[in-house]
Amino acid sequence: MAADCIARIARLRERVSAARREDLSVGCVPTMGALHRAHLELIDRARAECGLVVVTIFVNPLQFDREDDLRSYPRTLERDVELCDRHGADVVFAPSVDEMYPREPVATVKIRGLADGLCGASRPGHFSGVATVVLKLLNAVQPDVAYFGEKDYQQLVIIRALVEDSCLPVRIRAVETVREADGLALSSRNALLTDEQRAAAPALARELRNAARAVRAGESDAAKILGRARRALEAQPLLRLDYFDIVDPSTLRPVPEITGPVRIAAAAFLGTTRLIDNLPASPKVA
Repeated sequence: MAADCIARIARLRERVSAARREDLSVGCVPTMGALHRAHLELIDRARAECGLVVVTIFVNPLQFDREDDLRSYPRTLERDVELCDRHGADVVFAPSVDEMYPREPVATVKIRGLADGLCGASRPGHFSGVATVVLKLLNAVQPDVAYFGEKDYQQLVIIRALVEDSCLPVRIRAVETVREADGLALSSRNALLTDEQRAAAPALARELRNAARAVRAGESDAAKILGRARRALEAQPLLRLDYFDIVDPSTLRPVPEITGPVRIAAAAFLGTTRLIDNLPASPKVA
């Protein structure tokens, strides 16, 4: 059966309610469209675990801090619906901006602490926009499980906290980052890279791997690891580094001395396209 493409929240709720009457569990995969293999991995996971799979496709204006970034974000709805259908999604919820925001929101989500560093430092308000739309989408779909990729690790941590603080009855399932053969993390924004920029892009993942190896080898001084990585990336002529940090996996606070598991995270610009990536790392246990 082909995926049912729905644009209205009321119709979506009818569809989900019908599945509930059949005692089906509901899985949700929130996306902004321009689907690629990483999104399809999320859909496949949801299909394997849930009776009804809802994929949401909505380019959320609240989370963009640059108007040009919002305008240039890839929009491929017809192709996206075909991919969702091919991977077994039951419903594609693709609302308009007016459906999601019928008026200027008077209530938005404010994120404390978790949004201060990493991407939040250079994109003020971004995670408030993300949290606001995710809360709306989860309330619209009311799933049992929602699936998010680890590539957007700060977003993942914030959404987990949002769900806990809001007492939402939904489990958040994290799915490992999907990569190209050269290590580049899959992203819808990769399509905006020129050939020359695409050739330079894997440097970000390469330095994350080098940093993770240093942690596993026993280097505990984060400043030394970060210094090597930042120098290597700043030497790349096409790449403009935004940040390269080592943080606590739960609090996202910088870790000066590495004594346990950490998350190594980075962001960089290639032209006007901003790429992010991260890896977990832990000291080798003797």
